[in-house]
Amino acid sequence: MEVYILISPEEIKKSLSSSQWQYLNSKIIKRYDFANYMEGISFVQKIAELAEKHNHHPDIIIGYCTMEISISSHQMNGVTTKCVNLATAINTL
Repeated sequence: MEVYILISPEEIKKSLSSSQWQYLNSKIIKRYDFANYMEGISFVQKIAELAEKHNHHPDIIIGYCTMEISISSHQMNGVTTKCVNLATAINTL
């Protein structure tokens, strides 16, 4: 069984400093803008597949040409190494 730990806001910011993720209210959040609605929906599908592989599922708010992804551990009430790993993987899409 893999063990994940809560990480400090400073460590979160250091880990994700070059990727536009922001730490806010015990979550890491990133906003995306798309040329059209369906481009965003296609991106959600890719995130869903990645989330299944990582067994960690973000909250996603979909707008017309925008999307906000929020990642945290509901079990641990904060951001864990698993959250950062998922955010890093989403950056590769």
